Amino acid sequence: MNRLKTTFLISLLTILMVTMGSAIGGKSGMVFAFIMALGMNFFSYWFSDKIVLKMYGAQEIGERDQPAFYGIVRKLALKAGLPMPKVYIIPEQSPNAFATGRNPSNAAVAATEGILRILTPDELEGVMAHELAHVQNRDILISTIAATFAGAISLLGNMLQWGAIFGAGRSDDEEGSGGFVGSLIMAIIAPIAAMLIQMAVSRSREYMADESGAQICGHPMALASALRKLHNASQMIPMQDARPATAHMFIVNPLTGGSLLKLFSTHPPVEERIARLEGMARGVR
Repeated sequence: MNRLKTTFLISLLTILMVTMGSAIGGKSGMVFAFIMALGMNFFSYWFSDKIVLKMYGAQEIGERDQPAFYGIVRKLALKAGLPMPKVYIIPEQSPNAFATGRNPSNAAVAATEGILRILTPDELEGVMAHELAHVQNRDILISTIAATFAGAISLLGNMLQWGAIFGAGRSDDEEGSGGFVGSLIMAIIAPIAAMLIQMAVSRSREYMADESGAQICGHPMALASALRKLHNASQMIPMQDARPATAHMFIVNPLTGGSLLKLFSTHPPVEERIARLEGMARGVR
């Protein structure tokens, strides 16, 4: 169900972007929008992992540096049938973790110092299984595509907005006020719609990673316990350098101060995630 939902949402983003390109310049605008999205996705595919790891000051470690943590990742990668990812530690006391990389052969998992401090070995295993599930499900690529489309639509919205403003005085007989007002409304609404779709994609993939991760580690309740701890601790110790553009990558939302509506969150409600994992533990799907 989540896979179907993701396909539908990505399709909506594509349609929205083509519509925006067409509104700006007809068929030429559509081609421009497609080329721009292709270029942005290519850049993100090859370089986003290096950028985000550097952004958070992540430091690569080997088995000698953190034998217990490194061993957990290696054991889970074998169970999931994945190549051993690179392992990073983020010098940050707020407990969190994420996975990145363009494909399973070039993946990396990163955990903060804070998460290593507060979780039990079983809970940490649940978290890293969740992150490896993102790698296994190609969520990093899917989230990158969704974020790139949303960013491109926002850029096209700005172009359309300025075009509508400067083109409004051409001639009321040529387009009428409806053309100007319609373009302006689309320029404002389309980027918001794209952002909401991107966030819905992110929430859908989190549910999938919870389920797949629980299957990899074999202990749904360990992941449920970890999510509860991480949610509470991240509110008490907010991440200092958290960025809205990368918030969707983390296992729990690193941003504090709260989204007013669940609709505007990159993560599903923690209570719902825990309830689903508890259902898995009871054999209820």
